[in-house]
Amino acid sequence: MNYIDIQRLYKEGFSKSAISRKLNISRNRVIDYLKMTPEEFQEFAISLQTREKRLDPYHNDLLGWLREHPDLTGAQAFDWLEEKLNFKGVAENTVRNYLNDMRDIYHIPRVSIQRTYSSVPELPMGQQAQVDFGQTVVKDKHGGNKRLFFIAFVLSHSQFKYVEWLDRPFRTADVIRMHENAFHHFGGIPTEMVYDQDALLAISENAGDLIMTAEFTKYHQTRQFTIHLCRKSDPESKGKIEQVVKFVKNNFSKNRVFDNITDWNISCNAWLKRTGNYKVHHNTKKRPSEVHALEKQHLRKVSGTYIFENVLSASITRRIQKDNVIRFGGNRYSVPRGTYRQDASNIVYLQEDEGILYIKLKQTGSILAKHQIPEGRGLLIANGTCPKERPSFEK
Repeated sequence: MNYIDIQRLYKEGFSKSAISRKLNISRNRVIDYLKMTPEEFQEFAISLQTREKRLDPYHNDLLGWLREHPDLTGAQAFDWLEEKLNFKGVAENTVRNYLNDMRDIYHIPRVSIQRTYSSVPELPMGQQAQVDFGQTVVKDKHGGNKRLFFIAFVLSHSQFKYVEWLDRPFRTADVIRMHENAFHHFGGIPTEMVYDQDALLAISENAGDLIMTAEFTKYHQTRQFTIHLCRKSDPESKGKIEQVVKFVKNNFSKNRVFDNITDWNISCNAWLKRTGNYKVHHNTKKRPSEVHALEKQHLRKVSGTYIFENVLSASITRRIQKDNVIRFGGNRYSVPRGTYRQDASNIVYLQEDEGILYIKLKQTGSILAKHQIPEGRGLLIANGTCPKERPSFEK
């Protein structure tokens, strides 16, 4: 049917690109079919069913994946063949073409994924790494939805990546621990780290002066790397890590079933070795793992072990909203009326202890409010505030 539709639409004046979009098939396939006479296409269709291909023994597996996940890409199917079936005897392009043929034969339309591209200057070895956070919703083994959170790192020169996941939102202590894991994974520390202005790191902005959380400031000063903070979705500053986040979502986590966070991270590490850092990069035309072997020599060695006991639970920070509540763990908690001020940072420090949430204006200051942490979500907890004092936010 695609062949007939392509011929008809082309005669009606549609361009090849327009036909590709209209029929949800690749432009190359449109071009190939337009070159064929009806007799040539008939022979081609018969050959697809009769000739033997190297992927034929895995035909049913690929068809099952394609029917279950119509948005399956050739790159992901190529990775799954190695991960799930231990087969790596063909090129990725062969898998992509095989899937395209199956889509035609079994009438499984392609689900398009919008991609954005950006270019950033080439940087010297060891100079920079970029960091970003992502989240996605996947199916768990019981068929329900599970939201997962991850942090991704990439060395800008070699494109060598590190990814770590949590099944809850990040805290500053998590970010510091995962920086340590990334530096050990890289085999050293780059000169500069590039971030979004994320609430875990930058808790206030005043005339362009960014205030870091005390714990992260202490950490980056100890590890002696410089920090560059940029706006969200800024491809000129951090396009490489934005592409990594999309790569993780579209190649690793998409269509994968969640069991537990430990196994999920183990699978992600295996994916990094097998695909994330081994697959030839589309821009550099090199394997990140091979370039990293050279860049590693230009990284500053990780000296000693960072003492995580210095990262206190009071490092959890939240911003006070105009209605004098803060958000934490899916609920809203009240602070005394008048605590929010337009001329202040409006940042408070949180501490959990045996089911009680303590809210402070300063890490070492008195308690502003305390609340019992409920089991549910989406609740407003308004009792338990302590007597109001004149708000004096930590500088």
